[in-house]
Amino acid sequence: MAKVLCKCGIKRKKGYLYFVGKNGCAYETKMARGKKKGGGRKMIHNCRIKKQKGYLYFIDRKGNVSCAKMQRGGRKKRRKR
Repeated sequence: MAKVLCKCGIKRKKGYLYFVGKNGCAYETKMARGKKKGGGRKMIHNCRIKKQKGYLYFIDRKGNVSCAKMQRGGRKKRRKR
């Protein structure tokens, strides 16, 4: 279950990618299509969220910054002899 951290109300535009950067701010960048390269990133909301290890930070459907605990599955590592 995701938890809302910052109510930003970000309006999404078609052809853009939205993400939370290392410093905890929300950014947008133009998506790369075919041979066309994407543009540089642009800060759209200054949230300044303190990120914790083991959590996924994203912008949800309503335009708010949210986080969810990451699922750590997969096979166990083999024990060395």
